[in-house]
Amino acid sequence: MRTTLELDKKLIDDVIKVTGEKSLSKAVTKALDEYIRRKRIEELRAMAGTIDLIDDWYELRHMEPR
Repeated sequence: MRTTLELDKKLIDDVIKVTGEKSLSKAVTKALDEYIRRKRIEELRAMAGTIDLIDDWYELRHMEPR
């Protein structure tokens, strides 16, 4: 998808350097993917301790298949 953005030149240079990509498109895509991945991990960590799981492997092992 083509998009026109006005971005800081130094920020773009840093993204290209940090990602190791040679093209601007690949560098920005990689940076956005990483940002989204970190946000999702953050959301999962925030949920820690809010879900009650019962770890009863014996019962699960002997359940009848559906």
